[in-house]
Amino acid sequence: MNYLNFALRLTIWLLLTADFGLVNLAIGILVSLLLPQGQGGVATLRQWLSTLRKVAVAVPRAYIEAIEMMVRPHRHEAIVREPVDPTRAPGLIFLDIFTITFTPKTIVLHYDEEGWFEVHQLVERRPEK
Repeated sequence: MNYLNFALRLTIWLLLTADFGLVNLAIGILVSLLLPQGQGGVATLRQWLSTLRKVAVAVPRAYIEAIEMMVRPHRHEAIVREPVDPTRAPGLIFLDIFTITFTPKTIVLHYDEEGWFEVHQLVERRPEK
């Protein structure tokens, strides 16, 4: 198991349970080890750091978008396709989907295993056809 994938699983466990006690940590380690491994590429440290940087940027961006939507409501919608490397590690794909969905104006509707996310977006102006 990739140690970064293990750390992601353990972090998600601890955040979901909101208990950082020793017993819960041991259970989280066990669950992280027992979860099935996905079929996909192995991510490099550089890919993980790049993705974690995107997650860190998404937090302030989410606040900015929320305030923007209160001041100037977005009344139009668009569905766009965003490319993603189909050989990307499953943990990184999860973080990509989380990053897109975390912001108030966007949500991932579908992940196409050929290398695309279908993303629903709220936009200020009606999209051109």
